[in-house]
Amino acid sequence: MRVSPEILRSLENESIEILRECAGTFRKPVILYSIGKDSSVLLHLAKKAFFPAPIPFPLLHIDTTWKFREMIQFRDEVVAENDLDLIVHTNQRGVKAGVNPFTTGISEYTRIMKTVALRDALDIHGFDAAIGGSRRDEERSRAKERIFSVRESGHLWDPRNQRPELWRTYNTKLLPDQSMRVFPLSDWTESDVWFYIQQEGIKVNPLYFAKPRPVVARGHQWIMVDDERFPLAAQDAVELREIRFRTLGCYPLTAGVESSARTISEILDEVLEVRLSERATRLIDGEKEDSMEKKKSEGYF
Repeated sequence: MRVSPEILRSLENESIEILRECAGTFRKPVILYSIGKDSSVLLHLAKKAFFPAPIPFPLLHIDTTWKFREMIQFRDEVVAENDLDLIVHTNQRGVKAGVNPFTTGISEYTRIMKTVALRDALDIHGFDAAIGGSRRDEERSRAKERIFSVRESGHLWDPRNQRPELWRTYNTKLLPDQSMRVFPLSDWTESDVWFYIQQEGIKVNPLYFAKPRPVVARGHQWIMVDDERFPLAAQDAVELREIRFRTLGCYPLTAGVESSARTISEILDEVLEVRLSERATRLIDGEKEDSMEKKKSEGYF
């Protein structure tokens, strides 16, 4: 079912209000830029919220060094085209220790290269609010978040200790050792995001569109061999398959889906038919029932 322009306008207005609340409330906010479709929408909304002035927040990208090459290329193009203030942070201790998605273990890799890296970056730069593009329909633990979600000392999250948000009344007050995570896209769905991208003509990463890509099978999923660091087993057969990605992350942990969708209209046809969340293609979410909630409680976004 198509999302009406009125619904998209209402979602847009809500998100813009949240972004302006961040600008007026917090001492030093930052936008977490993951380079995906939700980040692209969030960036577009931020530009609208403060036009004709520039976006008053810097962007922060946590680079694990294992992102798709097309993600980094797209990131740099967007930053240059929009004259954005981008901070890139990598956990260099993890790099020196040889932490990687293949031999470290998925949970430990995520903890070191994503969770610890994010906490360190927020502390180093003194950010008191981190604004991200997470949506409630992505994954069950993310549905427990408020729009303004308090983090305790050390960026720890307690899902049982959430502030009420009745009638869009936000409590943005922070104690000296607290910080805030902010989710302006909380009330959006995956289809809302794609309809808005189509309506606004927002530029998104080419990885979302289907084309022949080199992949290997991992169970019932297809993992793209994006560079020479991918360790191939003797039984691995690299083959070209027409795939696209519903979500973007570290390439060894993000499965592609077989698809012929080469336009946003064709992507929407697929999204409206599928019943699984796009997070189903993220290997980092599937190790344990509570894996995402555990990661989030430790400071993961």
